Amino acid sequence: MPWDRNQMAARAAEELEDGMYVNLGIGIPTLVANYVGDKDITLQSENGMLGMGPFPFEGEEDPDLINAGKQTITELSRTAYFDSATSFAMIRGGKIAAAILGAMEVDEKGDLANWMIPGKLVKGMGGAMDLVAGVGRVIVVMDHTNKHGDSKVLKECTLPLTGKGVVDRIITNLGVLDVVEGGLKIVELADGVSEEDMRASTQATLVD
Repeated sequence: MPWDRNQMAARAAEELEDGMYVNLGIGIPTLVANYVGDKDITLQSENGMLGMGPFPFEGEEDPDLINAGKQTITELSRTAYFDSATSFAMIRGGKIAAAILGAMEVDEKGDLANWMIPGKLVKGMGGAMDLVAGVGRVIVVMDHTNKHGDSKVLKECTLPLTGKGVVDRIITNLGVLDVVEGGLKIVELADGVSEEDMRASTQATLVD
């Protein structure tokens, strides 16, 4: 069976190593906070928080503690708070080791589109464009296909780009892909997903 949202987030958490400062994007990436476990990971949120804890239990929410997606979160004993200018100085200054982001589309060159669909109202680009330009490693977590069954892993993105050639690894409900010379390489398949399933759902070039 393909991975569900929580399994995708847990797989993304495996990418993190002790000592990393990591930014989590809106959507599935926010769930990664629940799967960090005993690793010494510091989560950064561009709205001005360093050291995010997991999501609160029902009834324990603090409306003053939110992530960039406006979801309630928890703090840790080492949590620090600061303004957006300081937050983006961390991102633009290369202080964040990795960003785990959602996507509408990603292509075989590592191009990423995750901030708008033309004609639809958006609140703004958020921090994604700064993140893909400033962090050490970009990991995308998303469903492999859209609700119509069309691939979101493309030969070339059709939506406005967040960044060109910025994606390092793609984690979907079907498995894990790396951006390499000439296309994408299958790193891992979800339980019960065959290579044929992956190829049938992927428009992008898959290389051996």
